Amino acid sequence: MVRDIRRGFTGGAWLPIAFFLLVATLVPFAIGPDAKLLSRIAAGALWIAALTAALLPIERLIEPDRADGVLDQLAIHGLAEESIAFTKIVAHWLTFGPLLLIAAIPASALLAMDRPGVGKALLALAVGTPGLASLAVAVAAVTAGLPRAGALAGLLLLPLAVPLLIFAVGDALLLEVAVSLVLTAGAPFVAGAAIRAGRT
Repeated sequence: MVRDIRRGFTGGAWLPIAFFLLVATLVPFAIGPDAKLLSRIAAGALWIAALTAALLPIERLIEPDRADGVLDQLAIHGLAEESIAFTKIVAHWLTFGPLLLIAAIPASALLAMDRPGVGKALLALAVGTPGLASLAVAVAAVTAGLPRAGALAGLLLLPLAVPLLIFAVGDALLLEVAVSLVLTAGAPFVAGAAIRAGRT
């Protein structure tokens, strides 16, 4: 986990956050200066920016360790693939989630959100980003080693993340918590099975 966190911060960890802020900056230019309209669509815009930003680091989550044989060495030392996947989920969230929450504050100001709206958006992101990180690791494991894995990962991740988007924007916090928990609980098993399948 420490190695993945170090690699995340020394690698392209800032790129998804910069992309997130860039999307949030472009929305007011596309919509116009109407503060009421911006405030109405702000939560959805933040989540669309978060989903697209989550795609950027997918290719470095599993594939480098698979190609270098690190996953095989961990398996030889008795670590279950599900444990490896869970560790990668935690490490990915630690390098992605907190930075996204910090970036959401200036992004919400750009989208003319009021203070209660900012609080709701930050809470929704805090609840939803673990599920988003879990989904990213699972999709990265499924697409590891495949040609054009990045494009394929986008086709898989975005539709699967739609429930998070719907419940976050619709202020259905308990349902968002439920979806995030299901993703977080199920992703290690999906990723573990994908890692084993890629080894055969």
